Amino acid sequence: MSGGEPDGSVSPPVTAAVVAEPAARLGRNTMMAAAARAEAPALDAEPVTAAELDVPSGDSVPARDRTVAGERWIARVLRVGAVLSGAMFVLSLGLEALPGTEETHVAIDQLRKAAASLLLVTPVARLGVAGTLLGLRGEWRYLAISAGVLGLLALAVGAGIQA
Repeated sequence: MSGGEPDGSVSPPVTAAVVAEPAARLGRNTMMAAAARAEAPALDAEPVTAAELDVPSGDSVPARDRTVAGERWIARVLRVGAVLSGAMFVLSLGLEALPGTEETHVAIDQLRKAAASLLLVTPVARLGVAGTLLGLRGEWRYLAISAGVLGLLALAVGAGIQA
């Protein structure tokens, strides 16, 4: 007696069946229950534009939206600093094609120093923007830490200038 129960009886065969909704209830590659389909709103033919949305103001803006906006400001600061610094370096390289006068060499030197300084100051500006944005969101600990770091940097630069 193979395939039977321990007491010697044979179990009935197991079958599975899938009951599908009638064809009238099928909708766009998915099957929906009749009750859910009756409650679902009709889809709009045109997408919703930003002008049609009710934009909440003040504290009713979700935290995720504020976070994304803050990250965009930080990215913008870093991008502008990098692009301006790169443009200054490229301009100094273009000035090298001009005849070698003293004014040209001074301009090249000034552009390269300014570009390097801007490139170094860009992350510091990012720290200031991030500290301010997070402070406005109520994260005082990060604001205090970023203010402390910026203060130490200012102290170091001030001490370096006097030396």
